[in-house]
Amino acid sequence: MLRPIDPSETPPPVAYRVPWFVRRTDPRHPVLVNGSAESADFVRVFRDDRSGERTQLWGQVLPSEDIELCLCAAEVDDVVVTIAWFRPADGLEYVWRFVV
Repeated sequence: MLRPIDPSETPPPVAYRVPWFVRRTDPRHPVLVNGSAESADFVRVFRDDRSGERTQLWGQVLPSEDIELCLCAAEVDDVVVTIAWFRPADGLEYVWRFVV
């Protein structure tokens, strides 16, 4: 629904490029890489597949750091991975999903 813009309202945050990219060399062990120049804080990874939802807590992921995600027990064609993190620059939580 469209509405008039109120100039006194706080504007939404500026667009921000997702810092992650995925190396899919081995579908059972994709590697997530923080491709940005800043760290990602309180990183959590949620994997949802037929075997149930799994959560991993990664903590802080530094720039250029890569972490392997083990999907050995999962049906790889049916896995949705969600990664959530906080950005130190603004303190907001961001979420990104991908399919292996």
